[in-house]
Amino acid sequence: MLDFLSSPAEGATLPPAAVGPEPPDLLTQILLGLRLDGVEYGRCVMHAPWAVAFPALPSARFHFVGSGGAWLRTRSADWQRLHPGDAVLLPHGSFHVLASAPDVTPVDIDLLARRPVSENIYLLDGRDPVHSGHFAGQAGVPQAPGQSPDVVFCGALRFNLDPLHPLRAMMPEVMLAGDLARRDTTVPVLLDAMEREVAQDRMGACAILARLADALAASIIRAWVECSCNNPTGWIAAVRCPRIGKVIAAIHADPERDWNVPLLADLMGASRSRFAESFTRTMGESPARYVAKVKMSQARSWIARDGMRVAVAAHRLGYESEASFSRAYKRVIGQPPSTARAQ
Repeated sequence: MLDFLSSPAEGATLPPAAVGPEPPDLLTQILLGLRLDGVEYGRCVMHAPWAVAFPALPSARFHFVGSGGAWLRTRSADWQRLHPGDAVLLPHGSFHVLASAPDVTPVDIDLLARRPVSENIYLLDGRDPVHSGHFAGQAGVPQAPGQSPDVVFCGALRFNLDPLHPLRAMMPEVMLAGDLARRDTTVPVLLDAMEREVAQDRMGACAILARLADALAASIIRAWVECSCNNPTGWIAAVRCPRIGKVIAAIHADPERDWNVPLLADLMGASRSRFAESFTRTMGESPARYVAKVKMSQARSWIARDGMRVAVAAHRLGYESEASFSRAYKRVIGQPPSTARAQ
């Protein structure tokens, strides 16, 4: 698990000079708390021709090309070439295919034999005799003599941000590390470290690559956020605006509060009509709708992660009854709150 920045040790006190500064803006607060948990990692040695389909997941997907190369395709984008040292993050875990060439028929990653290394790390070799015909996608097509295998490091990572969170919802389907390397000098350093680790193939390489992948994925997101901050529109620009950002930060900081337009307008220092118009124009939705999304995102986290009872979540968020809360939850999430516990 990785934090963008370390917090003070528990029980530690800040020096007098550090007491009383302005609280960080919402975007900084989110980056301070953004964490990625590695669900699983795999070191895949692929022998052309090969193609692997990765089904959609609620977790993010991450790939690093250690040697050789690969082609990537998603449902919404055509094939693009990945070279050695390239890394790609798919923050929404959407369906995609990796292949040695675009014309190879893919097989589902879950159908391939794995050799466990530890609890959440595995090795996969395309020469597995049971699966090689399916793996290649073209049974009977041998690998070219002397051709080196493609080595790809794959990972599934879980965000501590709910999918409804605006920052996560704004992330593109695919983030290429190369596109963001110019924004963050950490990215090429981590890419170089991963490339050396793959090339040396030393003992414990998978475990070290897993930790590097955590750090690289977080750095990719940070670089994307910094790049997106130059965009004059959208959620990131809104939270950077001192007046609207103050309102959004307050909503996220205290989702249990009974936020209404008069209260939020006072917080912004504007009339109710001017606040509502400004907020809707900037955010693309009404204050009431945004508050409801934040509340239900918090409720889903309580129910799914903490095992909170639906009635307790309803009471904490100020609903008069579990039934009225459930109706509001389904209206925002699209499913009843009971599904969060099942998930």
